Amino acid sequence: MRNFFRKDNTPFMWDANPNIWGSFAPNLFPVIGALKNNTYIFEGKTYTMPKHGFIRHNTDIKCIKETKNSLAFQLTYNDELLKMYPFKCSYTISYTLENNQLIVHHEICNLDTKTMYFNLGGHPAFKCPVYTDEKYTDYSLLFEHSETAETYLLNTENGLISNRTKPVFKDTNAIPLDYNLFKKDALIFKDLKSRKVKLHSKTKGDILTVTHTDFPHLGIWAKPNADYVCIEPWLGYADTETTNQDITTKEGIMKLDANRKFKAKYTIEIHKAHLV
Repeated sequence: MRNFFRKDNTPFMWDANPNIWGSFAPNLFPVIGALKNNTYIFEGKTYTMPKHGFIRHNTDIKCIKETKNSLAFQLTYNDELLKMYPFKCSYTISYTLENNQLIVHHEICNLDTKTMYFNLGGHPAFKCPVYTDEKYTDYSLLFEHSETAETYLLNTENGLISNRTKPVFKDTNAIPLDYNLFKKDALIFKDLKSRKVKLHSKTKGDILTVTHTDFPHLGIWAKPNADYVCIEPWLGYADTETTNQDITTKEGIMKLDANRKFKAKYTIEIHKAHLV
């Protein structure tokens, strides 16, 4: 994914500088963000799960298909994963390049005889500013609809969502980017009307658009003072501070019946003016 979009050697994706943030597009499954005490409960048993789940950094993921314009990767349950996540399942993610769009498609298969519970999300990080003659503050995020919405504030000590909120939109479709925007971690939106977000430069115009029709929740994040911004399509979000840790009643959780499949995709479109 890091090398899909370039113009004259100009990258559009963050370079995963390990001195700042050593990732550029983690995939989030079967949880998003932090769990309370890094644990959850299912059928009376407690399980431990790392932040964002077990897909990122997992060396057992295999490339199962490669074509001229696509790659597909898969992880299927094994004995070690069942100790962490007691559902027999497979996770498949594919990346397909069509003209100036990257389609990121997910397929979750429940291979078990019981209902499984999960969250699913993306975490792509985009270079910002893209061009060397720009500043971070030249950029803004433009949403397809005018919004009036609040972000749900994280407890920075444990990564859990508090009951406190902070206004972000009031009858506007824009979030101006500023290094101070993420001093208290991510912006978390549970109920936006918009399903498209543009990264916009006041000097270069629209750079790229993330369309996340299948993902009703959204995170916006960057390390403070870092030259990137993450536009994160989510199905679900971190635990709340008041959770009882039962995964079956976790706020934002998805359910998938036995022997069923779930599919969801989002797209990244680089505007053609920046590709010629």
